[in-house]
Amino acid sequence: MRWDGSDAAMLNAGVRTVNGYWSVESLYDVVGRARTWSGRMSWWGRRRRRGAPPPKGRMDGPGMAVDSNAVRDHLEAFVSSKRGVEAFVEPPTNVTATTVVLIAHDGEWTRRAVGSRDEAFELPRALGIPVYDVNQTGYPSRMREWNSRQRKASGQ
Repeated sequence: MRWDGSDAAMLNAGVRTVNGYWSVESLYDVVGRARTWSGRMSWWGRRRRRGAPPPKGRMDGPGMAVDSNAVRDHLEAFVSSKRGVEAFVEPPTNVTATTVVLIAHDGEWTRRAVGSRDEAFELPRALGIPVYDVNQTGYPSRMREWNSRQRKASGQ
């Protein structure tokens, strides 16, 4: 039976849901030959992958899961390889968690998400560097100058 726009043709074509997926089993291809292919498409479960464990916590936003050890290791490496490093705490937004921006004396910077505002202030203090709230101090001009130099060097 060919598609004629009716629900009966849709049922005869084999459209139904199976385990949360739309299953389409078309009886005929475009030119009317019998078809044996059936496809599966998920409308709402795109993140589900067979065999993959479900993600732990949110993947982004204020409640996202953060690997505190990896963040600490990265910040320690940045502080030990640069001089004059200062930390700036950025508040969470609708799409990002609380973040810490480390800025070196020459303006080079790195940003990492942290679990909470308290942790954002504690990490830099534990590393022995000054920490500021970016809402109160703003970003230092050396950061903007470093960004400009990087753009010019890359030809943008």
